[in-house]
Amino acid sequence: MTGSTAGCAMQVDTSELDQLQSAYKAAVEEWIAAIKQEEALASVNHSVAEVDKWEAAHFKEDELRNQVLDAKKKYEDLLRKEFFGF
Repeated sequence: MTGSTAGCAMQVDTSELDQLQSAYKAAVEEWIAAIKQEEALASVNHSVAEVDKWEAAHFKEDELRNQVLDAKKKYEDLLRKEFFGF
């Protein structure tokens, strides 16, 4: 009985989980790059133009953070569904 259950568990299609995990990881990497860009702009001697670039970088970082949170939620929701049925 246990052997057949283990066999079924190994046959579960994880392609959707793999896809969501990959999307989440890619979103995190893009967010990290945006944080580094914002940090670089915050580390220079600011002119008005530089401050504008810095503010724009912050807005981009915030947008990417929201994308990360969305990707994480989708991935976590599917994990809960797969492992706990809800």
